[in-house]
Amino acid sequence: MKNKLITYLRESFFQPITFIMFILFIKIAAFQVVIFDNKSIVHNLLVEFPMWALLLMVLMIIFKKRSWLAIWIYSLLLSTLFIVVMYYTRYFSTVPSYYDVKQIYQSNSVGGTVALLGTPYDFLFFLDVVVIIPLFYYFSRFSKPITRPIAKRWAIIFSSIGLIMTIIAFRNPLIDVSFFAKQHGYIQSQIVQVFERSIGKAFATNDNLSDKEIAKLKGNVYVPFSEHDTFGLAKDRHVFTIQVESLQEFAINLKVNGQEVTPHLNSLLKDSAYFNNVYQQIGAGNTSDAEWLMHTSLYPEGMDPTVNLIDDSPIPSLIRTLSKNGYGTATYHADDITYWSRDTLYPALGFDYVFTSDEIPDEEEIGFGPPDEVLFSFVESQLPKQLNKHKLMYSNIITLTSHTPFEMPEEYEFLDLPEKYEGTYVGNYLQSIRYTDEQIGLFIKQLKKLGIYDDSIVLIYGDHSGLHGAPVTEQDQVLLRELLGHAYNIQDRFLVPVLFTVPGIFTGEASSRLGGQIDLMPTLLNLLGMEHNAQMIGHNLFQYEQNLLGMRYYLPGGSFISDKMLYTAPSAKHPASLYNQKTMKKTKNTDRMQEKIDNTLLIMKHSDFIRTEQTKEK
Repeated sequence: MKNKLITYLRESFFQPITFIMFILFIKIAAFQVVIFDNKSIVHNLLVEFPMWALLLMVLMIIFKKRSWLAIWIYSLLLSTLFIVVMYYTRYFSTVPSYYDVKQIYQSNSVGGTVALLGTPYDFLFFLDVVVIIPLFYYFSRFSKPITRPIAKRWAIIFSSIGLIMTIIAFRNPLIDVSFFAKQHGYIQSQIVQVFERSIGKAFATNDNLSDKEIAKLKGNVYVPFSEHDTFGLAKDRHVFTIQVESLQEFAINLKVNGQEVTPHLNSLLKDSAYFNNVYQQIGAGNTSDAEWLMHTSLYPEGMDPTVNLIDDSPIPSLIRTLSKNGYGTATYHADDITYWSRDTLYPALGFDYVFTSDEIPDEEEIGFGPPDEVLFSFVESQLPKQLNKHKLMYSNIITLTSHTPFEMPEEYEFLDLPEKYEGTYVGNYLQSIRYTDEQIGLFIKQLKKLGIYDDSIVLIYGDHSGLHGAPVTEQDQVLLRELLGHAYNIQDRFLVPVLFTVPGIFTGEASSRLGGQIDLMPTLLNLLGMEHNAQMIGHNLFQYEQNLLGMRYYLPGGSFISDKMLYTAPSAKHPASLYNQKTMKKTKNTDRMQEKIDNTLLIMKHSDFIRTEQTKEK
């Protein structure tokens, strides 16, 4: 009996496969340390490792006699995947799901900064592929091969453990993917996401929140839309929305070496209502999610670009409301229309005119497309024709030049920066923002020449942060501290400026009232005196003093932003933190914190229900 047991153990475990499992475990453990800062051997052995090992066993069984080839291919693919996840996490500060890996071909924002994200040590993940496995195969090729029965034994062990851990994962709520992946395993987190997206949402219930209830959850007393003080204040005006790539709030009124970074935006403040406490709320769709927020006042999906969840069937939008009120509508973005599926998004929103890289000239390029001066010049060329056909026009302009990595040709660098900014990420960023500001200033001059500036609303806002992730070096952090007068923090990163420029109505009003990108559409519609025929999650920034904001993807699930606090839920690498909004210092004030977490999640859940209902196939 004893000899049989020893023989069984030798045949099962003391084989080349044991060495391969050990190498795989080391790789998995290294991945856990780099991504999650998780050094627990027990956790890695029981939670993370079994599912990855099971996949290898399945491949070996399928490949039969070519098991070594299966091992090598699997190791190569796994190393590549881990590198992609590492780079993505360093830039976006969130662990990607299979949605993001599926969309990696569209991630220009990552592709343009790959050189800034990697280190030579990263390629140690390929050490087994290049050296260890080939050498071990060479020296063991005359020994007993890895047989299917041995692989099956290992597969039974790993599948049993993996099944238990997956069942445990399903018994826990998936609020934040990164934190869930750390706690329950990366593969398990993907399985749960697939289930929730394809099956779980079919059983989702709606709490049917009314406008009054949403206002109450945010801390406000509901006032009917048409009874707001600003309703119709700017009625019957042309509307221009300028969504500025990577424009962060701190750039407004900022001076470097005695020079204004945004002199033209600063000059517009005298004709504007300026909101300086508005947060980005985009998800994985980045710029396209900002367009979604602007035109629907609904939360983006988060882990998947929202444009992936819709078809080109009509949905309630700002565009359709404007059209019903006599506006012609146009959108301009000097990029490929298929990028982030805008070929689906724009028909769904209902634009009359769509201009992208197919129409906008590309005789020269900066970064990912024509410079913004070409974009604005094209808009100017189209306006007279549109104004002949439509009494009122809505023009949605998406800039592109100030996109990471912010490298500008010397002739477009309008700032004379000190030498310490030379070649830095911050220096490049400031130059790109200054360039785009110049083009906005020239565009405003053209509106005045056309005689429509005084009869227009020009809404200018940033789509998302530009300075974040691994590209921001220690040297950049020092420069930012000098510029801002304090260490660059999460608030500096997520605040975007919002200017409602309405000549003759606003005369330089500035507000620190808390807002989010989800509030832009209702605020604009209220100024125009228009009711929307679908529920909006955002509200009129001129009317309500309190707010409660959620943010997916760039903050862990369960985080919230309120007038007094900014709460970041626990993530893969960081514990939960609560900040005072005014000082951005951590606080222990937990008064009503759980209530605000619950209220935020409830509002976002209701937004998802609205979006799901609106985007169902007609």
